[in-house]
Amino acid sequence: MIYKIYGPPGTGKTYTLIEKAKEYLDLGTPPHKIGYFAFTRKAAKEALSRMPLEPKKLVYFQTLHSFAYHQLSLNDTDIMQPYHYEDLGKQLNIKVKYHDKYNDEEIHYLTCDNEYFQLIGRAINRDITIREEFDRGEHDKKNVKWSILKHIDANFKEYKTANKLNDFNDIIKRIIEKDKLPQFEVVFIDEAQDLSPLQWKLYDKLKEYTNDIYLAGDDDQAIFGWAGADVDRFITEPAEETVLEQSQRIARQIQEESIKPIENIRGLRKQKEYLPKDEEGHVSYISNFGQVDLSKGKWLILARTSSKLIELMKELKKENYYFQSNKGRSYNRKIYKAAINYTLFCKGEEIAEKYLKDIHEFTENKIDKSKPWYEAFTNANQKEINYIRILLEKGEDLDSDARIWFSTIHTIKGGESDNVILSLHQGSKVQKSIKRSIEKSDEENRVWYVAITRAKYNLYKLKTKDKRKEYII
Repeated sequence: MIYKIYGPPGTGKTYTLIEKAKEYLDLGTPPHKIGYFAFTRKAAKEALSRMPLEPKKLVYFQTLHSFAYHQLSLNDTDIMQPYHYEDLGKQLNIKVKYHDKYNDEEIHYLTCDNEYFQLIGRAINRDITIREEFDRGEHDKKNVKWSILKHIDANFKEYKTANKLNDFNDIIKRIIEKDKLPQFEVVFIDEAQDLSPLQWKLYDKLKEYTNDIYLAGDDDQAIFGWAGADVDRFITEPAEETVLEQSQRIARQIQEESIKPIENIRGLRKQKEYLPKDEEGHVSYISNFGQVDLSKGKWLILARTSSKLIELMKELKKENYYFQSNKGRSYNRKIYKAAINYTLFCKGEEIAEKYLKDIHEFTENKIDKSKPWYEAFTNANQKEINYIRILLEKGEDLDSDARIWFSTIHTIKGGESDNVILSLHQGSKVQKSIKRSIEKSDEENRVWYVAITRAKYNLYKLKTKDKRKEYII
């Protein structure tokens, strides 16, 4: 039997899956007969931590890629790593960079910044030829040429063959071709709206090896179509459907605001409604950070593009706030640690040699114990010294996580905060891309739906200076 659970924001989709998994255990289902496949390793570990058994007994609580990896008895040396892509890029004289979280999260949709490799990956995810992917016209025609794409694709395949390597998509293809898979009593697939056609093929094969399957997701939060995800398959997949209707997270005004983007969806969509929590909430426009009190509470600041995010981080740093992002904390950690150790050293405490080395570097080997660190560090960035000094004087605990977090909308999916500042800057490149098809336009509206629903109580919509580049809510 196939069951489908639609879970709007905060309605407890993952909680529902976990409770179902516990029910199967209570009915006597052996732990190794339960498969639970999450979108990221982090989500899989979170699901595992909620189960009443020790992790080693629940061997199939993992991502689909981890499942394939282990079933194929692969090692890390069998998998393409970021440096392999960069090495191939050097051989082909093209710049390739993979994000740091590639291996940590297995979010294969968020990996490469090279448009040619993005097209190649998208073609594999969609289970179509590279020519078919090129002909879809979803790329920037000024930056991507067919002759170059064909050349890179051929060399990419040769590189993997010559070095006996697999990329993440290859291992999904290989597990589909495998003669036999483990036999399950039940399989749970979370965030199923983000499955690619290739992963749906694996799902089709899993159906042959299990009695029950639970698909959970929300088509309104499907924001990886640009990388090959097939939300239409999720919507149309025959199943006994349940819609979770009560949000435990979203306040009333936030919920009302979130309806606006999805009302613009013109393509396929599951019609559903959910109720907000019994809190009014707040939504308003702001023109700058100075119009909200960032000195207290937890904050999430969202931007549509990485370039806008960097711009906003620079702006807030000028205002001397402590914050974090996926890149780390807002201060120079080396200077901060040296400052702490210098202060201890001046008090007569013994400092490890490696820390003394940094102190000597910043003081130019002229340690004067009568001077505070911010005066003694003459060979360090003075703006950074002033920034760290002000943060410490404000009483910020720089060894703890910051109250303010910066993120792009795509990388925060699944996150939440009491207070959200959402930059409405969309950018000309994004605006150009969404004109290519209804699917692109629909996905963009879903992106903003996801952004809005990260707020639990307060949403502040940060207006842009150039109205032409602003998303209209």
